[in-house]
Amino acid sequence: MAVKKRFHSEALQHTYDRFIGNDPEQVAAYEQDLIGIEVAKRIYDLRTKAGLTQRALAKKVGTTASVICRLEDADYEGHSLSMMKRIAAALDKRVEIRFVGIRKPARAGSSGVKRKAG
Repeated sequence: MAVKKRFHSEALQHTYDRFIGNDPEQVAAYEQDLIGIEVAKRIYDLRTKAGLTQRALAKKVGTTASVICRLEDADYEGHSLSMMKRIAAALDKRVEIRFVGIRKPARAGSSGVKRKAG
């Protein structure tokens, strides 16, 4: 069974439940979109923290500003590890990939609070 996504905002929760819900295809698409958003945001954050324009970063990487622009677009699906490594090297960083466990749903009635016997 899929882990149900939980949001702090009731509006976001309602939207997720209504449009994604338990549909495995929608959940997969949503998760894929989250990855794209995260990658684009990290590239943007690294570039702006370094005080570089897209054009300046492109020059350091050996590509064009339009490529950097695409990489910073959350809808772009062509991120490659080799380009990430080139960007990281240009910014004196390294790429790190981690595999993390999937969160398990809390058991019904489990609040994490231990109760006294008796």
